[in-house]
Amino acid sequence: MFLRENTRSVRVGPLTIGHGSPISVQSMTNVPTHDVSACLAQIERLAAVGADLVRVAVPTAADTAALKEIVPASPVPLIADVHFHFDRALEAIAAGVAKVRLNPGNITDRPKVERVIRACRDHGTAIRVGVNSGSIRSRIGSAKTADAHRSLPDLMVEKISAYLDIFAACDFDQIVLSAKCSDVSDTIAVYRTLAERFDFPLHLGFTAAGPLEVGLIKNSLALGPLLGLGLGDTLRISLTADPVQEVLAGKEILYNLNLRKRTEPELISCPTCGRCHLDLLNVVREARLRLTHVHTPIRIAVMGCEVNGPGEAAEADYALCMGPKKALLYCHGRLLGSYPFESMLDELLQLIDQPPA
Repeated sequence: MFLRENTRSVRVGPLTIGHGSPISVQSMTNVPTHDVSACLAQIERLAAVGADLVRVAVPTAADTAALKEIVPASPVPLIADVHFHFDRALEAIAAGVAKVRLNPGNITDRPKVERVIRACRDHGTAIRVGVNSGSIRSRIGSAKTADAHRSLPDLMVEKISAYLDIFAACDFDQIVLSAKCSDVSDTIAVYRTLAERFDFPLHLGFTAAGPLEVGLIKNSLALGPLLGLGLGDTLRISLTADPVQEVLAGKEILYNLNLRKRTEPELISCPTCGRCHLDLLNVVREARLRLTHVHTPIRIAVMGCEVNGPGEAAEADYALCMGPKKALLYCHGRLLGSYPFESMLDELLQLIDQPPA
């Protein structure tokens, strides 16, 4: 069992990462950063559903120039994602981002890395040293035979370790580490090794996870065991989906591991079967959207038939149980009445917004 309290403390804007601080949830925008209005709109959406940090891509000078407008208007600290051009890192730091992400597999020139470190020290900016399997696999493919037979996690840790020598020589320790793989076993192995070798906070993530349905499974299988071991100080659930889904998934994982105090409704529903009296999938989707304004940790059950519904209703704060033609509405296990399917969500929301005395 690892103890997060043993990691170093890193300041990222107003947040503290590591040393036992709450695990932060982050996502990344998927619109061009130089489109200021679109980028800010997405940042605000992510913050509204609970993102603590947001990362933005800055591949061009136009993107870093836009940060001068975006940073002061952002409701959460921003991370600039830098891969190939160290100048983008310097420009992002000058624009006021809270953290920059450097990929040791792409920015390797030591004098350039040292310039970024000095700029971060001068501006109070943190650095994530983040390697991914894609930048290491190309090395394996063209490497000598000895390297080709070594494990991917070992090579990733080696790359990070060599990079950290530069930071140690510069006496800079405001660092977060990440090593993202596209394989569950490799992800668990590489993060365990990082935790054993270094005391820097860890950003947990899984790369190239795929679409929502598949990606949620891969992320959960990879990050759940690490969180259960006490690893991880910040995380991103990477999905080929609306980034809002990444934030919601990250929070839900932390809620269910009791690593984050729930501050919003928990919506439970049945898996559906031949007894289901209506299109429950769309009902649950609509309910979820309409509950986004509720910021209290209540449990709401939406059940498709009368078999398990009453039992789930007894365990929930509020519940809808579908009968053949109408829905039964419950409050703390007490039946309040039956309503047509067309108006049942309106009745549920009104009850939640104006609970009985």
